[in-house]
Amino acid sequence: MNMKKTILNIIALTLVLYVGYVNSSEYVLSSGDTISVTVFNEPEMSVPSVRVPKVGKVTFPLIGDVKVSGLTIRKLKKILTKRFKDGYLKNPQLVISILKYRPFFVNGEVKSPGGYPYVEGLTIRKAIAISGGLTDRASLKKIGLISEKSKKKRKYEKSLETVMKPGDILTIGEALF
Repeated sequence: MNMKKTILNIIALTLVLYVGYVNSSEYVLSSGDTISVTVFNEPEMSVPSVRVPKVGKVTFPLIGDVKVSGLTIRKLKKILTKRFKDGYLKNPQLVISILKYRPFFVNGEVKSPGGYPYVEGLTIRKAIAISGGLTDRASLKKIGLISEKSKKKRKYEKSLETVMKPGDILTIGEALF
């Protein structure tokens, strides 16, 4: 019975690792993201849910503060594994998941400007819909997108199907007439 439970746990861990790797291996963590860190067979060292604060550091049991902002899931896993190995665990097995992405923002000529929870597959068209649609003064020729990653403003997006990322800022300009 105990062996069956162990095998099922290993299968579940493998699936979670695979799914997490496929979906978020290159995603860069930042302030506002909520993550989960599970240390296999060590529930007291796991962190079921923590929001990354503005300072970018998260406190973990035994190992203390770790800077997570600016790291990919893969890099964070390496750092945490090394820290847990240094005097605490022989062979730590970790699963890190993104529970909630940081919000994206919409401003300008939309009915309800503000910050909204990021959803996978978000496009400019969907962001406009989430923010209540366009006002009567909106211009689809004046769409600006600031990507958090590049910190560079891309003006006048031609496609409403442009993909947005967590932390992006969408601005809908005003038509003159």
